Amino acid sequence: MTSYTRREFSKIALAALPAAGLWSAASAPLRAAGAASTTTPATKPNSKVNGVQIGLNVPYSFGNNVMGADEVLKNCVQLGVSSLELRTQPVELFLGVPEALLNTRAAATGGAAVPADPALVQANAEKLRQWRLGASMDRVKEFRRMYESSGVLIEILKVDNMFRLTDDVLDYNFTMAKMLGARAISCEISAKEDDLVRVGRFADKHQMMVGYHGHAATIPAHWEHAFSLAKYNGANVDLGHFVAGNNVSPVEFIKKQHARITHVHVKDRKLHEGPNTPFGEGDTPIVEVLRLIRDNKWDIQATIEFEYRVPAGSTRMAEIARAVKYCRDALA
Repeated sequence: MTSYTRREFSKIALAALPAAGLWSAASAPLRAAGAASTTTPATKPNSKVNGVQIGLNVPYSFGNNVMGADEVLKNCVQLGVSSLELRTQPVELFLGVPEALLNTRAAATGGAAVPADPALVQANAEKLRQWRLGASMDRVKEFRRMYESSGVLIEILKVDNMFRLTDDVLDYNFTMAKMLGARAISCEISAKEDDLVRVGRFADKHQMMVGYHGHAATIPAHWEHAFSLAKYNGANVDLGHFVAGNNVSPVEFIKKQHARITHVHVKDRKLHEGPNTPFGEGDTPIVEVLRLIRDNKWDIQATIEFEYRVPAGSTRMAEIARAVKYCRDALA
């Protein structure tokens, strides 16, 4: 692949972002909660390269989990990314949830660095549960239409604190995922078998895969045990964390368990719990994994998860564009 200095790449990446004319000036500010976008890009994004869907974990990769739906969509279109692992927060904000309820601890402390009153935390959690159970799935369909009309698919719905959710809210999340057009849900993996059995039961009920995300401490045996507990228990293999924690390539695990892998998180890290790095500067075999998915025609989204520090003189969007281009070049 062509080699660039970071300064050269930042200029190229910024120039490669679609022209601002794709989005009118009026669409740049966030709309009121729940307001539908009426702006459609002139050229829809397409990040599927030789059969491999390059995706993006949003809005996490943009550094703000409560970023509004319009801004998330605008950024994805500018980056040319056409498929996502989307967290629930932008969807629920679009539906009108009070933002404070999305962080029940902060709501119980007013955001101050003081111990939260457990009773207030529980009360706010119950308010959020009741709000979710009354949420309109028709509005979720409207959210899906807004994204798909701009050429962006929601393939995976990321759910935080999955194992703390009550049964009725688990059903709500699986239903939301289906209404969004997702083929899988993702969440962090648990060390508790009861958690994996319980969530797996809902995955089997809804016949929708759950991709459990692993960190550096996660080894293949953890995922394989989860697979044994439910038909629809799966894996979200974080390539960078796998390399940093296991000190080996994830390729053999992916070959063995590809049918249970919903998506991989594409990031670069150094071995031996090393740091995150710009793509191509660490020890993670990103190119090899992407080509493995391509050559075997596996339905595994290659989901960029942006985590390294933005270098001086660059921007987060330019660095994400750099990562997207790295993956495109690998698959060309």
